[in-house]
Amino acid sequence: MTIVTQIKLATEEAIKHIFPETDLESAVITINQTKPEFTGDYTIVLFPFVKLLKQKPDIIGKQIGGYLLDKTNLFSEFSIVSGFLNMGVRDEYWATFLLNHYNNTQYGVMPKGDKRVMVEYSSPNTNKPLHFGHLRNIFLGFAMAEVLKANGKQVIKGNLINDRGIHICKSMVAWMRYGNGATPEKNGQKGDHLVGDYYVKFNDIYKGEIAELKEKGMEEAQAEKEAPIMKEAQALLRQWEAGDKEVRSLWEMMNSWVYAGFDITYKRLGIDFDKMYYESNTYLLGKNIVEEGLQKGVLYKKEDGSVWVDLTEEGLDHKLLLRGDGTSVYITQDLGTAKLKYNDYKLDQSIYVIADEQNYHMQVLKQILKKLGEPCADGIYHLSYGMVELPTGKMKSREGTVVDADDMIDEMVSLAQQQTEQAGKTEGYTPQELTQLYETIGLGALKFYLLRVDPKKKMIFNPQESIDLHGFTATFIQYAHARICSILRKENLPLLPDNKHFQSFKLSLPISKAEKNLVLALEQYPFILEGAADEYNPSSLCNYSFLVAQLFNTFYDEHSIGKAENEEKKQLRLMMIVMTAMVLRNAMHLLGIRLPEKM
Repeated sequence: MTIVTQIKLATEEAIKHIFPETDLESAVITINQTKPEFTGDYTIVLFPFVKLLKQKPDIIGKQIGGYLLDKTNLFSEFSIVSGFLNMGVRDEYWATFLLNHYNNTQYGVMPKGDKRVMVEYSSPNTNKPLHFGHLRNIFLGFAMAEVLKANGKQVIKGNLINDRGIHICKSMVAWMRYGNGATPEKNGQKGDHLVGDYYVKFNDIYKGEIAELKEKGMEEAQAEKEAPIMKEAQALLRQWEAGDKEVRSLWEMMNSWVYAGFDITYKRLGIDFDKMYYESNTYLLGKNIVEEGLQKGVLYKKEDGSVWVDLTEEGLDHKLLLRGDGTSVYITQDLGTAKLKYNDYKLDQSIYVIADEQNYHMQVLKQILKKLGEPCADGIYHLSYGMVELPTGKMKSREGTVVDADDMIDEMVSLAQQQTEQAGKTEGYTPQELTQLYETIGLGALKFYLLRVDPKKKMIFNPQESIDLHGFTATFIQYAHARICSILRKENLPLLPDNKHFQSFKLSLPISKAEKNLVLALEQYPFILEGAADEYNPSSLCNYSFLVAQLFNTFYDEHSIGKAENEEKKQLRLMMIVMTAMVLRNAMHLLGIRLPEKM
């Protein structure tokens, strides 16, 4: 039980004892951390009680504060400032807290419960490599899955591969026209990059053909439809849906190249999945759902044979579900996948990590499933996030202006190497250790920077800023962890806590402000972890980890460990840094970020 929970329960008990006629709801009790300019550790907000108890806040505060001081062992002092009751927690509480938790490697983690949740993320297309824009999605999905798992959920990490459709056929057509039998092996190129080059090639040719048709007097909209290469791609899609063996064989070969490339990138990023879904396997299920909806009269068909749903009563619009030629659209396979995921795992919740550009699409998906009476509808949650841009602006795959994820990873690792070498911090490492260190720093910086912003906000990524040793970065946290590891090595203590140390600890001196601030922050970790899950927001873990690293640095700048005032103080401080390192590792692990033991 956290200290905030204990204070809330004690306050509720105090009010019921002092004012027995009052019908108090615990929800009105608000506990905040006391502001630095005031005495105390936690603050009880008194204003909600004034109307209920019909007394001035200062009078209420004195009675509650006196009761808490006399009747509990939690507090050493209290003060009242402008309607706020500030309570100082006894030093013994913090010392006991450390003794009880410094070696608890599962601190903050909830026992596994029954609730099943799938987090679907990444969801790439097989016509191009993973690009920089994918990375926020991937890191957000992975972190959210790990945070939910730490909060006791049974989590399935899902990835829906968009492996069919007109965009895939574009790459295939360009390869058929201009590939001359090119393969990843022949070209010495990752398969996803090879296929992506042909997607860009298609659009270059397409734009040229549109320009030619316009020169002949055709309107642009008509030229876009009549361009020969686009007609070729559309014909290829119809052949694919008809099961043409040659088309399917080419499709399978080019997709296999892309999957091999994806796997290399995922592995380097430390990203994993429990279940892979493929649009090619789910779009027919979606078509079946649409046919059932027609039979039930929930959907309707237009004269051209296309199938639609009317969502105007739900405040939305009419939505196309099947084209007149019988081919499916994006939402067709989404219907099939949603039902399939639910049937596979009997999910309580299905979280879709998808950019805010698809907010409307996700509203439509949920409402269609509701109209069709599908049980999976209620559990759908759209974890919407803002797009990431570079200082140069937006990226477009079809124009070849996108930054590939692999290139961004290489750039970040290179920056980590430059920074480490310029700081003269390469001595004592083997070449293999340095390679690993650069990867750890570079990838940590990339992940942290993309996760540190509230998902709902758009952001601009600045590579140089992301790896600043003195900024709001993973590098800052990694260095704090490395400092702790260095201290523990000097004291011959293991990095992983055990039960062999500090068992005879007893506090004989008061805890200083810097010491208390650090321990107080460590005590809040379970609360922060729970909030990150409830709010679907891993950025709170970034903010928390950075704060803990800052508080450690302040503490260590003010206090010696090896030359502490006495043995009890030394043991207290060693417990503090052992737990600090553990909490930082645990929090950053949930974000997919490694912390080195030396930097």
